[in-house]
Amino acid sequence: MRFDAVLASALYSSAVFLGHVYADEDASESSAQPLAEPSTSSALEKPTFTPSEIKAPFFEQFTDDWDSRWSPSHAKKEDSKTEEEWAYVGTWEVEEPHSLKGIEGDKGLVVKNPAAHHAISAKFNKPIDNKGNTLVVQYEVKLQNGLECGGAYMKLLQDNKKLHAEEFSNASPYVIMFGPDKCGATNKVHFIFKHKNPKTGEYEEKHLKTAPVARIVKTTSLYTLIVKPDQTFEIKIDGENVKSGSLLEDFSPSVNPEKEIDDPKDTKPDDWVDQARIADPEATKPDDWDEDAPFEIVDEEATKPDDWLDDEPATVPDPEAEKPEDWDDEEDGDWIPPSVPNPKCEEAAGCGKWEPPTKKNPDYKGKWSAPYIDNPAYKGVWAPRKIANPDYFEDKTPANFEPMGAIGFEIWTMQNNILFDNIYIGHSIEDAEKLKAETYDIKHPIEVAEDDATKPKPADTPKSPLDLKFMDDPIFYIREKTQLFWTLAQNDPVQAARFVPEVAGGIGVLAVTLIALIVGAIGVGGSSAAPQVKKATEKAKETATNAKDTAVDAASSGTEKVQSEVNKRTTRSAGSAE
Repeated sequence: MRFDAVLASALYSSAVFLGHVYADEDASESSAQPLAEPSTSSALEKPTFTPSEIKAPFFEQFTDDWDSRWSPSHAKKEDSKTEEEWAYVGTWEVEEPHSLKGIEGDKGLVVKNPAAHHAISAKFNKPIDNKGNTLVVQYEVKLQNGLECGGAYMKLLQDNKKLHAEEFSNASPYVIMFGPDKCGATNKVHFIFKHKNPKTGEYEEKHLKTAPVARIVKTTSLYTLIVKPDQTFEIKIDGENVKSGSLLEDFSPSVNPEKEIDDPKDTKPDDWVDQARIADPEATKPDDWDEDAPFEIVDEEATKPDDWLDDEPATVPDPEAEKPEDWDDEEDGDWIPPSVPNPKCEEAAGCGKWEPPTKKNPDYKGKWSAPYIDNPAYKGVWAPRKIANPDYFEDKTPANFEPMGAIGFEIWTMQNNILFDNIYIGHSIEDAEKLKAETYDIKHPIEVAEDDATKPKPADTPKSPLDLKFMDDPIFYIREKTQLFWTLAQNDPVQAARFVPEVAGGIGVLAVTLIALIVGAIGVGGSSAAPQVKKATEKAKETATNAKDTAVDAASSGTEKVQSEVNKRTTRSAGSAE
């Protein structure tokens, strides 16, 4: 009977502690109820593809008749760096995306083979000539499998009689190359145009000096190039300006050569002095300069330490070493145990013969050399004279590109399932923006939402003991709360009780329970112990009530004083939770 009462008291103390815990969690949850998240199904409702009514010199959405316009290449790839022949064996398909589909029925041109050369092209109904006009090139790229090494750029091919789709290759003359390319450390958006030298008639590639970084994501990316008649250009990715500049200033080699060049026939005169400083010819070595003085000398003032052991060797035979059982003295010779550092030397300043240390020689000066002075015969850095550049020309309108007769994708890639769609080549910035609104602006948010929905959500790791919840990890909760209480109690026990009342209350109840246990153990009879147990139980109730009242006061009186202590424990608590 006595121990039943004691057990009831112990259970009551546990209930008091857990009561504080649940009360705190209920209060925090009721004060911060999260808003209901929108339905995933409604957020991912997808529209059905409808062909756009936009008109342009070339506009491609890869509808069912796409193969009447596009032709894969069967040519050999030319490569001067190797004798091996490369064929465009990569295949193409027009299909819907296999992942992160934004619009039902929306198809694109897809690269189907990894680690293969691909080439395909489509002729324009008539050549595109942008002389005196704005040129707008825009298309979508969807890297369904990512991109580690490969290209996803397009080429606008030069209009000429030799333009045959089945023979399209890397050697086919192009006017503009534009789009993303990534392999290893290279990650850029190409913008290269070929410029015709008006004097020689030869074409030279002009590369954008500082190309923007391509966006390597599995959702759709929109690449836009705008070249205006004022010789300026603009590159956009997903409608955002990432690069702008001038065709005359931002490309290498420069469109226009230098007006003057170095005279190749000019040579530096034999008597030209280009040494700015020389050794002073009038300087002499001082008489007291001793070049033979050593860098270090023996320290004559050093004395041998008192605990130096002259008669002790630095090493001794290992007393714990044993001769191997298979050691044969006749074949292997006399066995000698290995040496180990002399333990006596570790306790002393040193062992063996003592020699004074060396120190830096204060008289050391080293080899003498004459100081340097300005050369009175110095004429400066020689440079050849400038002459007029015989190849100079000035093209003020490089934006007047050669007429373009076709578009082509000629790429090599390690990743397949690269999708191209909604290709616009024309002269209207407004139409390109309208196409973006009809296609990219609709599909991209849906793709992003679907991508986010499939990603694993990161665990919400508590960053402070105050953020912990008992039901998440009861053992970790009790340990952290208890350690926080003791940390605070070392500086101010009162504030510790106010700030962590559940631990303070639990300690109080535990103390009362121990008293009840002692009373129950030494009691002489059930009838005499019952009043004592009843009294202990009432004391436990009173302690729990006081602890609860203390918790109410914590927000106003304890928080500010102990917040610094909580901050000190924040990093450790978060690391332990992980």
